[in-house]
This record gives sequence, C-alpha cells and structure tokens, in this order.
Amino acid sequence: MSQVRPAGRISTLFSEGFRVFFLSAAIYAILAIVIWLGWLAVHAAGGAFTYVPFAPPPSQWHAHEMIFGYGAAVVAGFFLTAVPSWTGSAPSRSTYVTTLAIIWFTGRMMMLLSSEIPALLVMAVDVIFVPILGFNVLANLLKRPKPQNMLFMLLLGMLTASNLMVHFEWGGLTTDTAPAGLRLGLLTLASMIAVLGGRVTPGFTRNAMTRSGIETGLPVSHRTFDLVGIASAILLAVLVAFETPDPVLAIAALIAALANAARLAGWRTRAILDQPILWSLHLGFAMLVAGYTALAFAWAGFGISETAALHLISIGAVGGMTLAVMTRAALGHTGRPLVVAGPIAFAYVLMALAALVRSIAITLAPDYYFTVMFVSGGLWIAVFIIFIAIYAPIVTGTRIDARK
Repeated sequence: MSQVRPAGRISTLFSEGFRVFFLSAAIYAILAIVIWLGWLAVHAAGGAFTYVPFAPPPSQWHAHEMIFGYGAAVVAGFFLTAVPSWTGSAPSRSTYVTTLAIIWFTGRMMMLLSSEIPALLVMAVDVIFVPILGFNVLANLLKRPKPQNMLFMLLLGMLTASNLMVHFEWGGLTTDTAPAGLRLGLLTLASMIAVLGGRVTPGFTRNAMTRSGIETGLPVSHRTFDLVGIASAILLAVLVAFETPDPVLAIAALIAALANAARLAGWRTRAILDQPILWSLHLGFAMLVAGYTALAFAWAGFGISETAALHLISIGAVGGMTLAVMTRAALGHTGRPLVVAGPIAFAYVLMALAALVRSIAITLAPDYYFTVMFVSGGLWIAVFIIFIAIYAPIVTGTRIDARK
C-alpha cells in the first residue's frame, strides 16, 4: 500500500467538510482550553494578567469559543457531509469547503486578537460563518425539502442570532445581551442534539440489532415524545434569550428532561453495551437529559448552580455527542468498518467524566474550584489528543475502498 504524500494529505483534508472541520474542531478544542486553563493557572497562583489579547472577559471568550469555535466547526462538518446524503445532491466542492474553513479560522484568530481589532470587524467575520454555511444547507435541502430537515434552518438562524447578541454587547451596541446570547447558543446546540440525536441514535441502534439477527425488542420512537422533546428543547433555548422568570425556565427544562428521557428509554441501550460506537450516542443523549434536569433544579432553587448544569450540557451532551458523531462519520465516509478503536471508547468515558467532574465535583467541593477546573480541563484535552492521534491519519488519507 503506497503512502499518501503530505501535499496529497492536505488536498484530501480540504476535499470534504467532515475532514477539515472535524480535525480543526479537535485541534481548537485543545488550544482554546489550554488558553483558558493558562489564564486560570495564573490566578490560582495569586497572579494577574496585565494584558490579554482578546477584548471580552476571559470567561465569556472561553464560552464563546467553545460554542461558536468548536461547536460551529462540528456543525459545519456534519451538515456538509449529511445534507448531501439526505438530498442525493453532490458534496460541496473543495473550493467552497476551503473558503468556509478559512472564514472559520479567521474568525478564531480575530476573536483571539480582538483587543487589537475593531469590534465590528470581529463581529462581521465571526458571525458570517454560520449564515454562509446555512445558505449551502438551504440550497441542498430545497432539492428535496422535508419538514424535519428544514427545521435545521431555524436552528442555524438561532445560532446566528445568539452570536449577534454576544457581539452586540462586546461592540457597545447593547447592554447585558452577551450572557443571554451565550446561553441561547449553547441551548441551540442542545436542541440540535435533541433533533439529530433523537434521529440517529435509535436508527443506528435498530440497524445494528437487525444486522445481528435480532427481530424483536427493537428501539421504538413515540411521535408524541419526539415532538414534545424537540419543541421543549427549542422553546427553552428561546426563553433563555429573554428575561424569562426562573420558575418558567424550570418548568420548560423539566418538560425537556422528561420528554427526552422518555425517548431514550425506548432505544434499547442495554442491547448495544458491547458496541462503543453506539453506546456513545446513548451516553451523549443521556447527558442531555441530565443537563436539562440539572437546569430545572437550578432554576427551581434546589441548590444546583446554573453554571454547573450548563456544563453538563456543554461538556457531557455537546462534547459527548459531537465526539460520538465525529468518530462514526469519519469512519463511514472514508470506507472503514464502523468499529472504533479501544482508545476512542476510553475517550468517550473520559468526556463523560470531564462533565461530571466540572458539574458535580465543583458543586460538592467549591473550595477546590481550581483543582476541579484543571482536572476537568485535563480530561477534555486528553479526549481530543486521543481523537487526533487516531483520526488525523483517517481524515487526511484517501478512502480505503479507493485503494483497492
């Protein structure tokens, strides 16, 4: 088998959306957390920075880059890969993929150096990424429009609106819209999980059980639970963007938790516990349910902080589900068997552990804030080091069936 030359690997990397965006997301997931932990480490040591290159408060920069840096990159990689499959259209040309990747990368650099760049210019470059992706998605969906797929245009619009809310405050156009925008952005990603996770998790599980010869006790989906689970997730995301009273938010979060828990209960998780590529999807969705439950408790005043609950969603659900989707999609779309390596299965567990440490440990031991943050952040970094080590050769290499 001949080796792929470096130049060939680069051209291959930019040939399909999942390749460049999944790898870029993983690399940035490490870099952004290293920067955040570095800032925390200085303060843990009793020091302080006299200068940081980014204009927003460090905690807001961190949240923004996890949502609109890491999260948006995975969203782009997924949609550029999945939508052509849904509609039977041709994949995006490498020129488009490369251009979109450059826009994403430029946005990340501008955010990092935003204290030296006019705020409106940073906003324009950073915000435009999702709409450009959205126009591509819409053009493909209109070739074979289905209501369940057109819903993603609403979610991409919500993701754009949430980023605008953040930048408007940073640019001095509004006051106190950044926190609401960040919450809207995160819960919009959670809504995508409610939609997509609720579609692929039972579907892939059913297919795997059928291939194994199992014909009874297959995953079931109830239309009522699906509709309520998705609608409540989207409604909750919208409600956090406004000054909605906490009791109302608590009710909406509880409905989202119960409806999505009912969906998960019918997907036969125990039947696929020997297949990490499947149980990782179930685990990511379970983290979504846990996050909504924690948010309901937080807004009801039951002693759980909103920040801890949001990190169950951001790390456990968004981090866990995106990792599960990236590892599966990269295998399937490069002609490889749908079986993940042992270290990847370990990475799934580490991601869930990172979420639990960040959310539960910090709630039970607030005096150990910095220790908890470093442990959780270290686990997150370990996850993506494992991912890059195993998947960088996959996404930069040709399809294995093309070599035969």
